[in-house]
Amino acid sequence: MVSIKDIASAAGVSISTVSYALNGSDRITKETADRIQSIANELGYVPNRAARLLKKRETMLVGVFLTDFSGHFYGDLLFGLKEELNRRDYDLIVCSGRRSHRMIPERAFDGAIILDATFADEELIGYADRGHKLVVLDRELDHPNVNQVLLDNKAGATLAVEYLLGQGLSRICAVGGPESAFDAQQRMRAVRQAVERVPEASLEELPGAFDKASGYAAGPRIAEAAGEGPAGVFCLNDEMAIGLCDYLRTQTALQIGKDVHVVGYDNIELAQYMQPRLATIDYSKRKWGALAAEQLLKMLEGRPVEQERIYVRLVEGESVGKAY
Repeated sequence: MVSIKDIASAAGVSISTVSYALNGSDRITKETADRIQSIANELGYVPNRAARLLKKRETMLVGVFLTDFSGHFYGDLLFGLKEELNRRDYDLIVCSGRRSHRMIPERAFDGAIILDATFADEELIGYADRGHKLVVLDRELDHPNVNQVLLDNKAGATLAVEYLLGQGLSRICAVGGPESAFDAQQRMRAVRQAVERVPEASLEELPGAFDKASGYAAGPRIAEAAGEGPAGVFCLNDEMAIGLCDYLRTQTALQIGKDVHVVGYDNIELAQYMQPRLATIDYSKRKWGALAAEQLLKMLEGRPVEQERIYVRLVEGESVGKAY
């Protein structure tokens, strides 16, 4: 295996000069650096990555922590993360489960991106206090070593409910998410505020778990409510909206978009092929991942960062129709 010493001998320079050239140092001229790099290439030199990382105390790895991998949500988010990190010569490790938390204090990677409700805020603040660089996607934390890249949950939920109310639907049902989920908490809070602004509107909250099964389970109560007149339903994610629509189609004679009006959240690919087309809240999951990666890399480089927000828009669909 060709070593730095071999390159120095062939180039007639010192080992330190070769090191400067291979590491892009400005301590030597460009001409010298180019000549040494050319000789290194001719000799077939391959850098000892392990030694380099040990010296620099870098792994060139980033950890992303997810609550789980289920559903259709994570693919685009991870693609955006991976694409941006790979562009900067970093690799991605995807982690889930409480035992994986120890990889942060063990410095298995240079920084971490968190979308995982199993972390307590205090735990993350503790890591940040010890110098670990973190980007959170699912909570608000105030710490110089923590950056936030958050989805605009309030705006999305408000758009969804106002869309239903705007069609003349005053009886609103909302199928929630896990109680510990930051997104679910923010969306439901915005739902309540939007309904409270309309005196003649009413709200019924139903439990959910961000999966198809809990949307299906909400079906009987929503069908009962629709028996008293058209009902507007906001499912706090598309998975639950799909489950609800499945129940309504297979277990009732109610028509989606006429008797029950449904809005989801996330605009996952499956929702785009539903009939009738599901009205939903859209945003770029790929951009969310890419921006989170970009912010973390800035922190690792010591560059300033600002708290970022991912903006949303309403995608109208035939799952919501006029109630008058």
